[in-house]
Amino acid sequence: MGQDPLLQTYDAVVVGSGATGGWAAKQLSEAGLKVALLEAGRAVTPREFTEHLPAYKLKYRDHSPEVLRTRPIQKQCYACMEYNYEWFVNDLENPYSTPTGKPFTWQRLRVLGGRSLVWGRQSYRMSDNDFKAASRDGYGDDWPISYADLAPYYDIVEKYVGISGAAENNEMLPDGRFLQPMKMSCGEVLLRERVKAKFGHTVTIGRVAIVTENHNGRLTCHYCGPCERGCMTFSYFSSPFTTVKDAVASGNCTVITNAVVSHVNMDDGSNKARGVTYVDRLTRQVKEVRAKSVILCAQAMESTRILLNSSTREYPNGLANSSGALGHYLMDHVTGGGATGRLRDFKTLPNANEPHRPNGVYVPRFRNTPSSPRHSRFIRGYGYQGGSSAQFDFNAEGYGTTLKHAVKDGAYGISLGAFGESLARWDNYVSIDPNLKDAWGIPSLHINMTHGDNEAALMEDAGSSAAEFLEAAGAKDIHVQFNVESPGMAIHELGTARMGNDSKKSVLNSFNQAHDVKNLFVMDGASFVSSACQNPTLSMMAITVRACTNLIDRFRKNEV
Repeated sequence: MGQDPLLQTYDAVVVGSGATGGWAAKQLSEAGLKVALLEAGRAVTPREFTEHLPAYKLKYRDHSPEVLRTRPIQKQCYACMEYNYEWFVNDLENPYSTPTGKPFTWQRLRVLGGRSLVWGRQSYRMSDNDFKAASRDGYGDDWPISYADLAPYYDIVEKYVGISGAAENNEMLPDGRFLQPMKMSCGEVLLRERVKAKFGHTVTIGRVAIVTENHNGRLTCHYCGPCERGCMTFSYFSSPFTTVKDAVASGNCTVITNAVVSHVNMDDGSNKARGVTYVDRLTRQVKEVRAKSVILCAQAMESTRILLNSSTREYPNGLANSSGALGHYLMDHVTGGGATGRLRDFKTLPNANEPHRPNGVYVPRFRNTPSSPRHSRFIRGYGYQGGSSAQFDFNAEGYGTTLKHAVKDGAYGISLGAFGESLARWDNYVSIDPNLKDAWGIPSLHINMTHGDNEAALMEDAGSSAAEFLEAAGAKDIHVQFNVESPGMAIHELGTARMGNDSKKSVLNSFNQAHDVKNLFVMDGASFVSSACQNPTLSMMAITVRACTNLIDRFRKNEV
């Protein structure tokens, strides 16, 4: 019989099994380290995937009263539906608070793989225009790393994950190692040509973590569409069937599911972490996992919640928080600005059975770049995601046969929606709510965040520019949006345990190691210094691989 996993001391305990936790487990276990990978939820099997299940087979046609009752916050996410709602947290069991008039939508999954099962898969590199933005415009702080530091690890992640996309030689969006790109629609090709000709800006096919050729044992995407419901061919990247699978196959990784981590444990005789305490999600038993190093990959705010709940006499305001920065500088990309329209000259009829490409187009940031003048109203910028295709016209006018024909004739739609940079601000923060606990007795977060004037100006400009781009493509019936959606709606939470060279202003060093506790690491979005405007998961994974490479070297030198 094998040793009880709770009686041994591991080289590393990794908390969280999503995009970053899976990479940490893979890197460390394949290097020969003994790893315990803790996940707060259960494992998911391909038998639960429903990407091919027609809607008419749903009991409530995605209007389940159980979903609305238990997941009112999670249901605000497009990916949470009757098909898969059990992957998402039960909001009644996992509460958090916000100040009056400051809503925050926190989308969470508690299953093996976490949000990597339902993420949008858009994968873009950051550049030195992002890492060194403060040096360019004077706001905030530069990252302690540069693009050159991270580029080799972007390569490692992209080669393993399989990113389809096209090289563009764009100054704001470094090219990577791509599989063949998905093809644009006719409307998107037209948009690309017209925007380049009139404005000089790039429109490219989305860079997406979906394989367009057989890759690392995963099969080519067959364009069924609803990736958030699972993928039987494993064409899109999710950690349980890639990095976590590799970690377990190494023989050095023990996966412990249903482990709701409450806090990090410190060794009484030294300033080192000795492991973590968790509550069994099903039995409510309290257990401890011991390890020589602790790595938090639970998701930006959840990792910080664990640290805030790990207060000691030496760290009364949260573990590794001598700087006071823990919990502060919360960011989430601002969304809501954009435009939609119709391309009336395109007569392609919609088809309910045609392939559904799980991707769109991307317009890299074009404001406040090295080759463009500084904008008078805002700093930083935004990128667009969107697309163009034939659609059934469910907003058609008429009655009876006339209405039916109008719906079937459809419309060739075109749209662009912006993701803007969220500025790092001290007064956007999370803290522990002294009066609120989750179902396992663990103190919950109080989330205090708003988008500011800069974010609002970004979305106003994004709406106007999107309309100009669509008009250049010949679109009619253009509807412009200048909205600023509530924080959390981008589902790109970043910051709250930022990295930096100055231990008085940051929580982590450039290798995601806590300044205060040398065997404690945070390897997820909490470490971000600024948000850029690109989807962050690719950068999170590259940062994790870099941090693990350094940690492995330290183990080999007996420095841990």
